[in-house]
Amino acid sequence: MAKCFSPNSGKIALAMTEKIGRLNPLLEVLRSSPGRVEKILVDREFRGGRLSEALALARKSGVPVQSVPRATLDRVMPRHQGFVAALAARAYESVEDILAGAGERPFLLLLDEVEDPQNLGAILRSAEGAGVDGVVLPERRSAGVTDTVLTVSAGAAEHVRVARVVNLARAMEDLKKRGVWLVGADREGEGEWHDFDYTQPVAIVLGSEGRGLRPLVRKSCDRVLFIPQRGRVTSLNVGAAAAVFLYEVVRQRAARR
Repeated sequence: MAKCFSPNSGKIALAMTEKIGRLNPLLEVLRSSPGRVEKILVDREFRGGRLSEALALARKSGVPVQSVPRATLDRVMPRHQGFVAALAARAYESVEDILAGAGERPFLLLLDEVEDPQNLGAILRSAEGAGVDGVVLPERRSAGVTDTVLTVSAGAAEHVRVARVVNLARAMEDLKKRGVWLVGADREGEGEWHDFDYTQPVAIVLGSEGRGLRPLVRKSCDRVLFIPQRGRVTSLNVGAAAAVFLYEVVRQRAARR
């Protein structure tokens, strides 16, 4: 757990469960979930700029703002943009709640043990841009929506509904019973990424960075498709693969309106 020290006494002033020091993610959190922001420490030499917008939102929401020496911020988070904000832990949703708000054609993304927070952040940014109804993660061997993920996603992660499940394969079977088609992404797939009717209720299933889809998860998919590689590299990064599949769903659904 990171700690923040008072500039005067050197004693602990704030215990942070999560922290961010980048402006765009902070703005997104303040706009969508201001209750998550517990306190903002600001460089006492701050002289304006876009940070003023964030501080105005914070004060409007009753978030405490404290001026501290820059050295204090550097101890808490060496790479920051003139402030460090403490966030309460992210609250996850249930798959049932996500489906309840998804409408007649749910559009979901399931991630099978994606452990790199950089990849998860990039994926959530694409997911938010593509308009997914929700993302489902396993509770074990998966990155959570941390401050790193929020920063990499440029704040988009704050707008994506995320559920965590004990058993991903079991959750997939439950989705099938609800009429959701499961399309896995794997370089050993039996068809190309666009070879499916994504205008139906659908969940895209992506595997981990190194192992891809686990056998039981792959077996639970209705279709497993691949993205052909024309160069010497045999596969795409999971974040890039996610963007290709997600925006194929967007393309087909836009064409069918």
